[in-house]
Amino acid sequence: LQVGHEPLPPTIGRNVLGRKVLYLPGFFTYARHIVEVDGKRGLFRGLTPRLISSTLSTITRGSVKKAFPLEDMEHVSNKDDVKTSLRKVVKETSHEMMMQCVSRVVSHPLHVISMRCMVQFVGREVKYSGVFSAIGRIFKEEGILGFFVGLVPHILGDVIFLWCCNLLAHFINTYAVDDNFSQASVIRSYTKFVMGIAVSMLTYPFLLVGDLMAVNNCGLRAGLPPYAPAFASWIHCWRHLSAQGQLFRGSSLLFRRAPIPAASFPID
Repeated sequence: LQVGHEPLPPTIGRNVLGRKVLYLPGFFTYARHIVEVDGKRGLFRGLTPRLISSTLSTITRGSVKKAFPLEDMEHVSNKDDVKTSLRKVVKETSHEMMMQCVSRVVSHPLHVISMRCMVQFVGREVKYSGVFSAIGRIFKEEGILGFFVGLVPHILGDVIFLWCCNLLAHFINTYAVDDNFSQASVIRSYTKFVMGIAVSMLTYPFLLVGDLMAVNNCGLRAGLPPYAPAFASWIHCWRHLSAQGQLFRGSSLLFRRAPIPAASFPID
């Protein structure tokens, strides 16, 4: 979905206002399509490098946290101590940002391999068939830098997400939630979670651009025209998607509106 591969036609439906719109196939429809084409194993393309990537990320975060422990700060919730509380949030977020950036750098090469394994479905290729063979191929064709394509937008997205999520949660808990309210502690415990969902939607374009750069111009059909031009940089990719109104392509898995008006299609 992120690379714009839509092998199944859209269907005509109606929105909440009763107007006819085109809906692209959703997650379950495409899952069935993949099973029909590749069998159930097709649903797990790229799983091995993705698991290794997640494992490396977790191990790295733990190692960095142990090597650079965050000094304990006294819990602050009183509005009279807003400056102290904000300083605590900034310090914790900076520490979390450092861990996330290091873990992202370490795990990103496996993320690149995972993405390329998955998008081989588009062109029915078998160029990346295993982790070790993929490592050798990328090193031979693209060098060390080939393992880190798309890293910058991913890191930017992570950093923006952390700071926006933590600061918004802090200000809401400090100024919007009254300490006299009986359920204040419960509300505060969910604020960061809710902010995380909202901010993740806003930072999705960074994830999309990073994933597209991971497969762009790597020899796979999904990274070549007509799905994407050969982007010179992630900024070029961002501008292209922005001009096409596609910065949130693939962000929705269920109700996916087609960008073309339903009136442009005849109804049988």
